[in-house]
Amino acid sequence: MTHLKRYLPLLILAIGLILVFTSDLGRFLNLQALQTHEAALRALVADNLPLALLTFIGVYALSTALSVPGAVILTLAGGYLFGIWVGGAATVVGATIGAIAVFYAVRTSLGATLRARAEASNGRLKAIIDGVAAGAFGYILTLRLIPLAPFWLVNVAAALAHAPLAPYALATFIGIMPATFIYSGIGAGIGDLLARGEAPDLGVIFQPNILGPLVALGLLSLGVTLYQRRRAKTGDAL
Repeated sequence: MTHLKRYLPLLILAIGLILVFTSDLGRFLNLQALQTHEAALRALVADNLPLALLTFIGVYALSTALSVPGAVILTLAGGYLFGIWVGGAATVVGATIGAIAVFYAVRTSLGATLRARAEASNGRLKAIIDGVAAGAFGYILTLRLIPLAPFWLVNVAAALAHAPLAPYALATFIGIMPATFIYSGIGAGIGDLLARGEAPDLGVIFQPNILGPLVALGLLSLGVTLYQRRRAKTGDAL
């Protein structure tokens, strides 16, 4: 019974992922579906904004927890339906909740097994685990600010590194804000593009004038983390 309880969070996520793919819900995660159902979605927002926001946050949290492809489309939809700031804020909250769900599921179920395999493989996951273990908040913040590692991989690595929940959640919440509000801003103006039959430039995040500041923030965060780690070691030595 105890064994089953340990694997229950992961089992719930697995069942959810199977249901999503077998029900073909992925077909709704595209710009065409957003345009097709625009009237119904905007009516829901206009009639009951709190319910619409809670529904959006719940859907985003679930898609993040299940690592369903299409996060960018959902982020665009948030800006499209609620505007830059409200849509962006709802996205950040939903993504953070989903990331915490993955963190909890991995940590309580497969943490020890996956960590042993990561240690043996000495690959990318192992490198992230070592970094998180060295300084959870700063390292996770860096990985959230600079889109170098997949979102789900950071979630799993943080769980395997036994990162404290509070620094993990806070670093995720803060770190995903810049990119989220950039895409939310694109989503807020996407209506005119769709009406003209054009597609938004989703690669905008990699343009030098946008990626540069994000990388700078990430490196600053990493630098502070490494400095604090070195200082702590020096203190121990003394």
